[in-house]
Amino acid sequence: MTVSTVEAAPRRQSPRRAPGGLLDPRMLWKSLPDAVRKLDPRTLWRNPVMFIVEIGSVFTTVLAIGRPSVFAWVITVWLWLTVVFANLAEAVAEGRGKAQADTLRQAKRDTLARRLPAWPDTAGEETVPAPQLERDDVVVVEAGQIIPGDGDVIEGIASVDESAITGESAPVIRESGGDRSAVTGGTRVLSDRIVVRITQRPGQSFIDRMIALVEGASRQKTPNEIALNILLAALTIIFLLSVATLQPLAIYSKAANPAAADDATLTAHGMTGIVLVSLLICLIPTTIGALLSAIGIAGMDRLVQRNVLAMSGRAVEAAGDVNTLLLDKTGTITLGNRQAAEFLPVDGVTPLELADAAQLSSLADETPEGRSVVVLAKTRHNLREREAALMRTATFVPFTAQTRMSGVDLATDGPEATRRIRKGAAAAVMKWVRDHGGHPTDQVGGIVDAVSASGGTPLVVAEHVDGRSARALGVIHLKDVVKAGMRARFDEMRRMGIRTVMITGDNPLTAQAIATEAGVDDFLAEATPEDKLALIRREQAGGRLVAMTGDGTNDAPALAQADVGVAMNTGTSAAKEAGNMVDLDSDPTKLIEIVEIGKQLLITRGALTTFSIANDIAKYFAIIPAMFAAVYPSLDTLNVMRLHSSTSAILSAVIFNALVIVALIPLALRGVRYSPAGASAMLRRNLLVYGLGGIVAPFAGIKLIDLLVQSVPGIS
Repeated sequence: MTVSTVEAAPRRQSPRRAPGGLLDPRMLWKSLPDAVRKLDPRTLWRNPVMFIVEIGSVFTTVLAIGRPSVFAWVITVWLWLTVVFANLAEAVAEGRGKAQADTLRQAKRDTLARRLPAWPDTAGEETVPAPQLERDDVVVVEAGQIIPGDGDVIEGIASVDESAITGESAPVIRESGGDRSAVTGGTRVLSDRIVVRITQRPGQSFIDRMIALVEGASRQKTPNEIALNILLAALTIIFLLSVATLQPLAIYSKAANPAAADDATLTAHGMTGIVLVSLLICLIPTTIGALLSAIGIAGMDRLVQRNVLAMSGRAVEAAGDVNTLLLDKTGTITLGNRQAAEFLPVDGVTPLELADAAQLSSLADETPEGRSVVVLAKTRHNLREREAALMRTATFVPFTAQTRMSGVDLATDGPEATRRIRKGAAAAVMKWVRDHGGHPTDQVGGIVDAVSASGGTPLVVAEHVDGRSARALGVIHLKDVVKAGMRARFDEMRRMGIRTVMITGDNPLTAQAIATEAGVDDFLAEATPEDKLALIRREQAGGRLVAMTGDGTNDAPALAQADVGVAMNTGTSAAKEAGNMVDLDSDPTKLIEIVEIGKQLLITRGALTTFSIANDIAKYFAIIPAMFAAVYPSLDTLNVMRLHSSTSAILSAVIFNALVIVALIPLALRGVRYSPAGASAMLRRNLLVYGLGGIVAPFAGIKLIDLLVQSVPGIS
């Protein structure tokens, strides 16, 4: 095992943005009934800020009924709208997944299972509804039927359509044994017959989890969200105590009523209680309190859009705090199969001759490497059409794991002479050369060593003609092909402060070459499952959060240990049980996008918290001078917006307080625009855009509303 560090030069890349749905007015209207139902205090108490707003709304409603006035009722209506708009933000976030949830629920309800109670005896098959299946039940599924539950194939092989779950229409192969035995309930078998052992617990299938996820029903608040809720609750309590003591202090000191402020309109209508409630609602952080839950649900929804199933909101948030990213080389950083990159002939052999022999000997090689040799010969030397007579007399030798060679035997012009061409692993082909009277040259050994030293895989091509000694023609350089754009992605991770580590079973020399080309920070070579687990624990012991992907049973311990463990949907049940996320597309590179979505969630929450606290400043300038300037004339200098009157100032602040929630719902759902940057740069942007913007926007908004309110009879 080797762990090494690789230097990589940074490269600029345009910012990436995790997508999210914009606010659809139709969705807003459809979600309104849910928002009204959320007014139930048994539901709303979980949001302390909005629960206080609802209590204040009830209080002003009672006062408005007792002493009705235009001012009292307008304030009351807008306070209720503030609560409804807060519920609407959450309802819209949840409602975007309801259509998908309804489809999944219908599929689950209508599916029937063919259970085999006496397996392996197939007699006595019984038909039961899919929801009645228990763990370890065995079912049989044939072409055209729906797989009734999550499980492992224990007999047979079949083509399966997983588009109902993943959204992709291309079928996949599922077979007993190995790492592609897991099947998902709700998917359809397209061909053949399989026997499946159910592994899900009742009510815990992927469909159940997806329904709960997209509807937000099972979303638990994350640690950061809980901490922010505690902060908001503390601020609310502080302002509640401050406002509640105003009237008693005024009575005790026999001073003019500070809550009525000598304003003739307010005094005439006895609006002390309504004004105090308005002051409280404008002081507490209602904007972020209203949007906090919607931000979390929208972050989960963005994962669903990427076909990632998160088992908890904590996993999504942890993804945003990840410091170390562990990535498998094959299929994640590289294309997954080594490809022919170059023909290296020995002296006396032209590149065309080597390419011709390499292609002929690869026509019977169905491995991806063999096909890549054929393609390279076509593109480099235009070797496309073969003479029909030549192909009729050819005897092809397929590649096998035992011989580690493929080849072709061709009839030549000489009497009963045959030309034999072989291509394969260097050791196997050189032994074949020696067995046929040839002697490997030092030149071939040098080329083989050079290819190996560069991190590539050498394949030797040799020929033997009857009556002659066998000879090596040259070497084919196979190399791992790094996926396009991977270096830029890793540069992006580096700017985010994330350390990337490539995991591979290759020798250290090969691992070093691939790591350097891809631009990862570190690599772990000749890795075993125990090595992965040990590496994760070392990173965590250093105070870092670790994310990794895996699909096999041997990955389960590391997936369980990682802070963010993303299991592939094509993987084993053990891997999916161990991880806290499942990628339904089984795309290992999705881990990078998951980290970006997690960071966008945290950035959005921070940005809107900054905006909420900043926009409270403008409300202070609007409502406090309006209430206290008559008692303390010096406070009138704070009325920088020159609002028309005390009543219009209070009402304008309350209306803006409600409308800003609706205005920010699209941003909460879509997420703040994300671009990789360091912590200091992100803080500067946050303060300049959302801090300064949160101060400026309310000044303009409250002044505009004040101008409109002046025309309402009975208020100004």
